[in-house]
Amino acid sequence: MDRSFLSALCGSLLGFSSLGLLGFFSANPSPVPEPPKGEGGWRLLNPISYENISVFPVVASYAADTSHFLTLEEGLASGEVLVSEQGASGLSRTRDGRIIPSYSSGASVNQLVLINRGKRPLLLLAGELISGGKQDRIIGKDRIVPVGAEPLPLDVFCVEHGRWSSGANFSAAKTIVHPSVREQAAVNKDQNDVWNAVRSGTTVEGKSAAPAPRVSIEALNRVVATEAPTESYDRLYNKSKYVGGSVDSFVEEVRRRFSRETSGLKGEHIVGVVIAYGSEVAWSDIFASDELFAKYWPKLLRSYAVEALARPGYREVASRGNAEEFLSSLKGTIKEETEPGVYRWREIREGHFSQIELDALEPKPLTLHRLLLHRTS
Repeated sequence: MDRSFLSALCGSLLGFSSLGLLGFFSANPSPVPEPPKGEGGWRLLNPISYENISVFPVVASYAADTSHFLTLEEGLASGEVLVSEQGASGLSRTRDGRIIPSYSSGASVNQLVLINRGKRPLLLLAGELISGGKQDRIIGKDRIVPVGAEPLPLDVFCVEHGRWSSGANFSAAKTIVHPSVREQAAVNKDQNDVWNAVRSGTTVEGKSAAPAPRVSIEALNRVVATEAPTESYDRLYNKSKYVGGSVDSFVEEVRRRFSRETSGLKGEHIVGVVIAYGSEVAWSDIFASDELFAKYWPKLLRSYAVEALARPGYREVASRGNAEEFLSSLKGTIKEETEPGVYRWREIREGHFSQIELDALEPKPLTLHRLLLHRTS
């Protein structure tokens, strides 16, 4: 190359530098790399914070097809799913597919009878509330009920301590109980612990001088005395004027902030959330698709709000690093149950943490729901 040309070129570059070209380059640094992704290809968005709760949206670049699964709320609302007490009000299916009453043992606090007479496999999540019968109950464990299955003895927990009498038919599951109650059912599997969590609001041990919760034990006692004599979860946390009203306004503000911050996503789908109370990352629910997450999100948001109101009102925001740890799988003791060709359920415990996953096995293996929590008890 001609030396005179090189000299001219260098002179030109020096001239540009004196005019601020280097300043131009420094104002446009290299793109910042994306935060690391979890084992499912997930990543976290920035937290949406309000009072003592922080919600970290979990996004993924994929979206599995989950349209062939039926939720409990959809099934009860459409009549495709039937739930009854055991005994005279139980149900059974004849060989030609007709559903008739069955007469077996008497009603049981911790077991109902469920029939999926729809055309899609039924997805059940631990903590979903079904109202009616002799007592309101919640689903005890994540599972799938296949199409055409025999009437299922369904393990449940009571969330209405003071009633054992005939009521309306079991109705739509529009509520998921808040994390303190859900933990006692899904992890501890103890009926008395479930009742205690319903009545006390949270199972988190309060520290001295901790900021007072907005929903205190005293407030819950007042509601029991005036509006919820049977200690019904639904009346305590959804329908009462004092507690229910506080939850409604809290939910609306978090929902508004969440919608604003997650609108306009391109090429990614919201598939779950990681939840922190104050500085403590406590809970996560992640699904196989944005469609499935959207179906459960209104109920889940309300459940997280109840927990926030029942916990001490620490206003710190949890670190992103601690929240990202909830995207990685635990390495501890594994307990697993399988119904061949239908689903696989597994629980992993490591230290004070528990991870529960539900896999659909047909038409191909797919993790429909993943829960990871910091146990409170």
